[in-house]
Amino acid sequence: MRIGIIGAENSHTIGYGKLFNIDHKFPGFQVKYVWGETEEFAKNAMEKGAIPNMVSDPMEMMGKIDALIVDHRHAKYHLEAATPFVKAGIPTFIDKPFCYRVSEGKEFLAMARKSGTPVTSYSSIRQSDAAFDIKKQLESLGEFNHVVSLGPADIESKYGGIFFYGVHLVDPILFWFGENVSRVRISKNGKNATASLGYDDGKMVTLIFKNISSGWDTFVETKEGVIRLSSNVEESDPPKHYVDMVEMFRTGKEPRNHQSILASVAVLEALEKSVISEEWEDVPGID
Repeated sequence: MRIGIIGAENSHTIGYGKLFNIDHKFPGFQVKYVWGETEEFAKNAMEKGAIPNMVSDPMEMMGKIDALIVDHRHAKYHLEAATPFVKAGIPTFIDKPFCYRVSEGKEFLAMARKSGTPVTSYSSIRQSDAAFDIKKQLESLGEFNHVVSLGPADIESKYGGIFFYGVHLVDPILFWFGENVSRVRISKNGKNATASLGYDDGKMVTLIFKNISSGWDTFVETKEGVIRLSSNVEESDPPKHYVDMVEMFRTGKEPRNHQSILASVAVLEALEKSVISEEWEDVPGID
């Protein structure tokens, strides 16, 4: 299966090249084409990811690929880049974050359904063996109330602020604890920031945006005390987020429903508003 990639500024593009073309983790799949935001970005991806062809216009890939990966750093560029290919029936994976506005995402996904084209997008933290194992654990955990999750995020990132890395916090939280977040609020003190996610059932999630360390951790208040959520399984090789993408390319089966994709964007959009207001902001509807 021939894969094309739109976007080469992100290091993920080199990673896809290594995955398919160098390590051959999925025999029969190869990244054949790349378009870069600059020629330098594209050539770097070609060299380090063993990608054989560069195009000066993404549309040059039309008719030459069987699947598409859209991999811009800023989410605002994703949907426009993907649209002609999705309309043409080419299965498409959109790297995180899916899009920059819920309204645009709804229109795009409606178009994808009308075209009969499989489309997906997710944080690699959410779409992991570890995250799915934790979700199973939560089902048998009993009653819980407060949740605290820590991970890197930059509310002032030039690649969409909270959208750029905040998706790695928001996507797993909604997967584990539900999508019924009704309002959010950002609190700032100098360069430090946290977010509160208010669920409509009264549950509260606090996100702590790390800026001097990496990694993700989540803690839950239960009747027995506060516990750290940790996986009991090893991540598969290749990792689940790659396997699920390739399975969609191969079979057309989407690994998550469209509503869950939009729910994550909606929370991020509300958080972006609260970065400015530092007040509670309602999460936009996705229905």
